[in-house]
Amino acid sequence: MPSRNSALPALLSLSLGYFSLGTISLAVVGLNGPIGDDLHVEPASVGILVTVFALTFAVFAPSAPILLRRWNRKRVLLVGIGLLTVGAALGAVAPNYGFLTATRVLAAMGAAVFGPGASAAGALIVPTERRQRALATVFGGMTAAAVLGVPLASFLGGSLGWRPALLGVAVLSAIAFVTVFVFVPEIPTGEPPTVQAYRGALRTPATVATVSTTLLFMAAQFTVYGIAGAYLKDRFDASSGLISVTLLAFGVIGVAGNASAPRIAERLGGERTVGLAVIGLAMGFALLLVAPHSTAGLVFFAFWAFFSQLYQAPQQARLVELVPLQPGLILALNAAALYLGMSLGSFIGSSLLPGVGAGPIPAAALGVLVLAALAHLLSVRQASAAKVAEQSATPVHIS
Repeated sequence: MPSRNSALPALLSLSLGYFSLGTISLAVVGLNGPIGDDLHVEPASVGILVTVFALTFAVFAPSAPILLRRWNRKRVLLVGIGLLTVGAALGAVAPNYGFLTATRVLAAMGAAVFGPGASAAGALIVPTERRQRALATVFGGMTAAAVLGVPLASFLGGSLGWRPALLGVAVLSAIAFVTVFVFVPEIPTGEPPTVQAYRGALRTPATVATVSTTLLFMAAQFTVYGIAGAYLKDRFDASSGLISVTLLAFGVIGVAGNASAPRIAERLGGERTVGLAVIGLAMGFALLLVAPHSTAGLVFFAFWAFFSQLYQAPQQARLVELVPLQPGLILALNAAALYLGMSLGSFIGSSLLPGVGAGPIPAAALGVLVLAALAHLLSVRQASAAKVAEQSATPVHIS
């Protein structure tokens, strides 16, 4: 197995693929106005394109490992990012809203194949002790998409039009395809995933609780972040320029959280690091509830970005440890939960905002986060009990 340094080109290629995935999935947020004007649809309808992508991903991610189980991991990665690229390219020439929606489904199917596969590949091409750092490197592309990809797509959409912006993202995804082809090594397929394998994984102690934690953690986060623009304008009277700066700061701080995750996890362990992320997110939401109705309050919004991205790599590493024979399968389930959580949180936030205003929204997020904390505590207890039972069942040899 290569060291992390020798595996670095492969890890960076996977990270670039994740960057493309994140940008394609969220680019329509920044292109809402231009797409709506060109295709003559309401902004709310354009916003649904994010939900279409997320739900397609959530449905297809768990089934993709079974459908593609006879292919080696590298071929699966190439097929995934290939579909992602084609979906983005076709979206750039979409003649109407229905066609654009279909291209989002195609791109999401590619993302559902590539995303979990990239995380599994990143975990498998480095020694076990370097897994946290490898996963942080790979998933860092998704974090960077929020910082650079989405604002860049928004800028290109405003200056050149939404079609050249989507085409530019498709070109970026094509570059990622080439780098994955060149730098990612052939990776053994491992035990072929089956329906029985899914059942076995779900019966593994702590698996369901851990995946549920991801769903609830993301739902809590996107209850606020999913309506970030409207929330910041209503809560802090922020201008469009100030909203852009705040979201950029949020993304930069999120990158710092993702980059810090391996060191913190090595010191505290994965379970405590996930717990720290939950506590930090709760503190951020609590601060938003008492923040002054001024631009100074925007600092509190950016604060919790660190903890939102501190969560991902340690949780993925925990799942790989729980189901070591089926890393792609369990990470696919986790990715599906992640996107379901994004959809659920965005739905909660957008449903509450018209009726109650921005002020109480973080309280709703806190309520969901309490459920995430309970799920995490349950996963820790179940994993600990399973280890004790395994140690008790191991025969002791007396020489």
